[in-house]
Amino acid sequence: MLRKPKIERFNESVLSKYQIYNSILMTLPFDEITNTGVLLPLFSEICEKGYDENKNPSEIVEAFFSKFYDNPDEEEKNDLLFRFIQYIERQVVLFDAIEDAAFPVVNNMDGRGTLRSIKEEAEGKNKTAALREFLQRFKVRPVLTAHPTQFYPGPVLGIITDLTRAIRNNDLALIEKLLAQLGKTPFFKKEKPTPYDEAVSLIWFLENVFYHAVSKIYNYIQNNIFEEVELNNQIVNLGFWPGGDRDGNPFVNSETTLRVAERLRITVLKNYYRDIRRLKRRITFKVVDKLMADLEQKVYESIYIHTQKPTITAEEMLATLQEIKNILVNEHQSLFVEEINDLINKVKIFGFYFASLDIRQDSRVHHTVISDIIRESRTLGLDIFPDNYESLSDKEQVEVLGKVNGKLNPELFKEEITRSTLESIYAIKEIQKSNGELGANRYIISNNGSELNVMETFAMIRLCDWKTPTLDVVPLFETVDDLQIADKVMENLYTDKVYAEHLKKRGNKQTIMLGFSDGTKDGGYLMANWSIYKAKEVLTEVSRKYGIKVVFFDGRGGPPARGGGKTHQFYASLGPTIENEEVQLTVQGQTISSNFGTLDSCQYNLEQLLSSGVVNEVFADEDSILRDEDKKTMEELADISYDTYVEFKKHPKFLPYLEEMSTLKYYAKTNIGSRPSKRGKSDKLDFSALRAIPFVGSWSQLKQNVPGFYGVGTAIAQLEKKGEFEKVRSLYRNSAFFRTLLENSMMSLTKSFFKLTAYMKDDPVYGEFWSIIYEEYLLSKEMILKVTGDKSLMQNTRSGKASIEIREKIVLPLLTIQQYALRKIQELRKEGKVDTKQLDIYEKMVMRSLFGNINASRNSA
Repeated sequence: MLRKPKIERFNESVLSKYQIYNSILMTLPFDEITNTGVLLPLFSEICEKGYDENKNPSEIVEAFFSKFYDNPDEEEKNDLLFRFIQYIERQVVLFDAIEDAAFPVVNNMDGRGTLRSIKEEAEGKNKTAALREFLQRFKVRPVLTAHPTQFYPGPVLGIITDLTRAIRNNDLALIEKLLAQLGKTPFFKKEKPTPYDEAVSLIWFLENVFYHAVSKIYNYIQNNIFEEVELNNQIVNLGFWPGGDRDGNPFVNSETTLRVAERLRITVLKNYYRDIRRLKRRITFKVVDKLMADLEQKVYESIYIHTQKPTITAEEMLATLQEIKNILVNEHQSLFVEEINDLINKVKIFGFYFASLDIRQDSRVHHTVISDIIRESRTLGLDIFPDNYESLSDKEQVEVLGKVNGKLNPELFKEEITRSTLESIYAIKEIQKSNGELGANRYIISNNGSELNVMETFAMIRLCDWKTPTLDVVPLFETVDDLQIADKVMENLYTDKVYAEHLKKRGNKQTIMLGFSDGTKDGGYLMANWSIYKAKEVLTEVSRKYGIKVVFFDGRGGPPARGGGKTHQFYASLGPTIENEEVQLTVQGQTISSNFGTLDSCQYNLEQLLSSGVVNEVFADEDSILRDEDKKTMEELADISYDTYVEFKKHPKFLPYLEEMSTLKYYAKTNIGSRPSKRGKSDKLDFSALRAIPFVGSWSQLKQNVPGFYGVGTAIAQLEKKGEFEKVRSLYRNSAFFRTLLENSMMSLTKSFFKLTAYMKDDPVYGEFWSIIYEEYLLSKEMILKVTGDKSLMQNTRSGKASIEIREKIVLPLLTIQQYALRKIQELRKEGKVDTKQLDIYEKMVMRSLFGNINASRNSA
């Protein structure tokens, strides 16, 4: 039977079901007022018609009340608007659950980019041996981060999971009960989560999703691709940031780090324990039954009795399981060997750490700490640094830093930042003792711009009684300027005798992190992506020159503006000039729940990432190499785009517009994440201190999505004006990398809706600035369609576009309420004498509507 087109499967399994279950949701009274569900569809309709008639959000809200209410007072109006927010938040959850339930139907689980497809293609091209060889060394590492791009509390995540299952089973009675439960479960957090809270909420995904999906992938590869040959590679290993990411988060300390590491270990042991209990019911034969009972007892003790120091190690557990397997093979006709193999594979993949905890801190903090160590060591009479250290050149300082080592006691330092930074390094050593080396073995330096930044960190590590660190130092290059000098920085390190010796002990492997989010914020969409591409090429070249295996770790966000979008296509497009033996990327916020939130979506998206590496090497062709002519075109587009974006950033209204007209200042008040929305303590808005998440998020809330397209239209138009448009078309035809960039930009444009803020064009202060953005939007849309030859945005990904359109329709009333509240706040402030009670109500309205808009954007991933 012919499989229906994807859009038809989407319409049947998602759209139709949403219409049915939404009608149930609309009849449920979440409070004493029963007519909210009746009025919301009417309000939605008035919003749609209002924007078609070029009305502003205030006019739309007032038109609704004048039509359906008889002279309501402000309290009545606000009461209903808050209840609308309550319903819409839950409509978003319902749509999430329906999409999750329909995932295996809408997406072909055996189609292009899946393991089965890879296996069959390798067999067809006689490349099975090459595929095996590649899979013995290739790895994918998703690193879960708790950056504040999603706010669902734990109970709501649980309801989504149960609702997804009920929808898949068409259990109408349970669906109705769960929707009623959803209606009465609070969505917002009264208190800011701690970093430990964030870690616990993300560990839920490790325990309930990744544990099963990753082992299923591993088992498939072992049984169907390797068969009798043993697979000696994790294939997928997981990374983890909550509790270890200190960059700009004053609430993370070494105690948090140790608690999170313990929670990770206890959680994976609990998963093993459940598996052992199930296996024990099957493995009831002589000798092996005793081995199983002993294993169960030791794992139990390691969880509940000897929590700090496990009774058994991962190596001992593997040895016992291997012994059980051998007995089953030799004496019991291999009965239940598959089940034992499954547990062996899990222990190989997750060890006693579950996910590797990364530590991250800013290079400027390290510099402050080193300066304090120099100062205090003189007071303490410690002979660590020469007296003239501060007056030495950078090169001379690097030489000194390479020689220092010792055992500093953090408690001897008065400065809190020095104590906590040194304690974090001692914490890594503690974690390695209890969770194994892979429990925590990377120290990431954000805002890295020089060899000195790396060597200051390296010296600091060695000063914590760690002469031969079992720890990788990972520089993070973020800004366009830092990316341009990254290869020089690394060449200096590769030729530094001390650092080269350290790398040799670490298997001549160097991980380098590259920041998409801050790169886009700093240099605009095209330049950020192109700078990272070029940096990867030159870093690959210089690393290969010195015999170093470089691994790139990409700091990506959910939306395309922060390096998200179609990530597997991006990696598949890189070609052989970029080292690609590991795909490492941060996965954050709504991207975790949308791409990895269920067993099906997690397995599918991990397989897609695995296939991107296979496509790049095993099935590579010459088309993936960018030709010189195309490189020149890409360079020219990036330069024009960069100049356009920088000029836009320099506009005197740029920061005031974000501060006055967007939701930027409300991110800090939402209690979504544990860390502040900007670095530093200054009240004044400073662009360099502003984090990428609230920056990109604020444009998204305005439905303007500037970071995902600004400068693209101008760049293409300028080449067209020079009579070089065909060069851009040629680049699009020849380069999968450029095609992916434009596809992701199209997604940003699709999710823009300028009618929402069209009233701003008449604003005496910001009217001209709004028009600049809108003109670039129109130009980018026109130019991209001209390059691609498409008639409409995302016309080749119709199901993805349909998903976006439904979500946008769901949240249109929410956006309208948010803009209405923002306008009310502006009116109150203009009056001079501010009514604080009224102001508080409208600010709360902005924040509550912000949540739903964020979660509705999960398909930006």
